[in-house]
Amino acid sequence: MKILSWFLVIVGICGLVSVRILEDQIFYDPFLNYFHEADYQIAFPNFEWGKLIISHIFRFALNLFFSCIIIHFLFKNKEWTIQGAILITIIFAITFPIYLYCISDKFEIGHLFSFYMRRFVIQPLILLLIIPLFYYRKQMMLKNSN
Repeated sequence: MKILSWFLVIVGICGLVSVRILEDQIFYDPFLNYFHEADYQIAFPNFEWGKLIISHIFRFALNLFFSCIIIHFLFKNKEWTIQGAILITIIFAITFPIYLYCISDKFEIGHLFSFYMRRFVIQPLILLLIIPLFYYRKQMMLKNSN
């Protein structure tokens, strides 16, 4: 059973990597090239709000799905998987409107701030905090049970 769990964790990681690698083919995001350029004097890209929002929500759903696979098969605890999904969703619910505001403001609030808000929206960065948190929690539970 342990081999299957590690295999599914690797599948989850490969899923997250695939979302990142295939982002320009799968998702509508006219800001990909804008943020890849180091020169922010280039023209602000034209975009469609509806397509952009749906694309980001779809990307979030894929990232959430693969993140939950990783959490579930690392810790084999359904409650923790749900808690992880809730934490990831809360972060998205906070950062997504901020990022949309940055877009509507044409990044006047600051390119660096907008860049990092975008990172929290399109990348599962919170997973890098959840895994050590749950690992520590698991270690504390094992220590207290002995």
